[in-house]
Amino acid sequence: MSVETQKETLGFQTEVKQLLHLMIHSLYSNKEIFLRELISNASDAVDKLRFEALSKPELLEGGAELKICVSFDKDAKTVTLEDNGIGMSREDAITHLGTIAKSGTADFMKHLSGDQKKDSHLIGQFGVGFYSAFIVADKVDVFSRRAGAATSEGVHWSSKGEGDFEVATVDKAERGTRIVLHLKSAEDEFADGWRLRNIIKKYSDHIALPIELPKEAAAVEGEEQPAVEWETVNRASALWTRPRTEIKDEEYQEFYKHVAHDFENPLSWSHNKVEGKLEYSSLLYVPARAPFDLYQREAPKGLKLYVQRVFVMDQAESFLPLYLRFIKGVVDSNDLSLNVSREILQKDPIIDSMKSALTKRVLDMLEKLAKNEPEQYKSFWKNFGQVMKEGPAEDFANKEKIAGLLRFASTSGDEGEQVVGLAEYLARAKEGQDKIYYLTGETYAQVKNSPHLEVFRKKGIEVLLLSDRVDEWAVSFLTEFEAKPLQSVAKGGLDLGKLEDEAEKKEQEKDAGDFKDLIERIKKALGEKVKDVRVTHRLTESPVCL
Repeated sequence: MSVETQKETLGFQTEVKQLLHLMIHSLYSNKEIFLRELISNASDAVDKLRFEALSKPELLEGGAELKICVSFDKDAKTVTLEDNGIGMSREDAITHLGTIAKSGTADFMKHLSGDQKKDSHLIGQFGVGFYSAFIVADKVDVFSRRAGAATSEGVHWSSKGEGDFEVATVDKAERGTRIVLHLKSAEDEFADGWRLRNIIKKYSDHIALPIELPKEAAAVEGEEQPAVEWETVNRASALWTRPRTEIKDEEYQEFYKHVAHDFENPLSWSHNKVEGKLEYSSLLYVPARAPFDLYQREAPKGLKLYVQRVFVMDQAESFLPLYLRFIKGVVDSNDLSLNVSREILQKDPIIDSMKSALTKRVLDMLEKLAKNEPEQYKSFWKNFGQVMKEGPAEDFANKEKIAGLLRFASTSGDEGEQVVGLAEYLARAKEGQDKIYYLTGETYAQVKNSPHLEVFRKKGIEVLLLSDRVDEWAVSFLTEFEAKPLQSVAKGGLDLGKLEDEAEKKEQEKDAGDFKDLIERIKKALGEKVKDVRVTHRLTESPVCL
């Protein structure tokens, strides 16, 4: 062991402490995910090195064979995971392993209830990552050196997962990161080759670089221990490059968890390969629940971008419009250059055609979900409906398609549930009805009890009840659907067209004459406080409405 210098003890950020406590106690039913999370991180570190080495080949330090090695020691009760990726400096280790830099942390902490079952779902939404090591280990040692740094600039990070961690500077000959888990006494089942191999096959088969385990050769008495021989236990080929017919649902689901750092299976996915003028593959997922930072429009979002199977960037946001920011997945292009940057992406015409094709693909996937699995779509709408309502304003080309996916509460629907689509509304509209009627307000109770609805109730005409903050803005862009205009029941004079008979129209004209003097007196009394005063036929019980 090399000499340690500049050793110091530092405290975890408060959120980390809470998260650690919660994870250790909530996720015991699914302990084996620690390996999936650590392999996922190692794979990201190798991807980053591969990308940086395109412009700085010296970072490979002569070792271009990139891989992850997992080993164990039954007697010492340890599991070791090693990658030869980008590695960490001392500062990186303190930042990445001692704090959670994710947006929405405080929000996340507010949602914790103390109920372990509920909270373990929340952890999944938040992304577990490195700290999952403490589910099975009572001490974790991390040895790392950043690629390109001197061998004397390695770092040793160590913690028992309680209040603090130690950091020291050490010599480390190879770049990359080695994590040693000292297993808790009840968890020594993981110091076993067969068990580790099964977990890797189950969760990490799709990782696109070799994951190696030592071959288990039987020791012969009296002979020296044979040199360790390693064997690759995963397929090590990029999942999205394989034909769809060969890929099981479980593999798609595990790949989603790796890409999205999510815990739950996705609601739906779409895998596609485009050939011809443009060549690219895409694998897009709809998550089962919303992340904490969904409404922070500046929060990181986007797809993982690969160019000819080489990872280029995380969260490439130029491939989908902002209202689809919840979609996760990868896009792998043959037409972009490897040194593409975010700035270039924003100006590249290839990106525009890919963006419009991928957007259409997501909308098709949602249409299919709505048609074939209405219950699943209901769950999708609960999580992402408000964001979808940003669509008509942002994406003029797909306005009609997005409109068909929107759901609203209505006077004919269940109490406050946003389940009525515009197509369904029109299918049950009254004969002669040539408009889609809606009413906006600040709360559901306010719109439901509005006097503006009285005549519609009397005539049995359905009205959409819009009370989300985004609604007023959304309908200003969504003026019609299937050539039928959307009409607010609270604005302007009310003309029900063919839904009124001649007798009603005559009566209205008579009323307008009868109340002429009263209208003039009210106008005079209110002066400039109102724009206009008129007789209305929308009221059946209330004397007046604004």
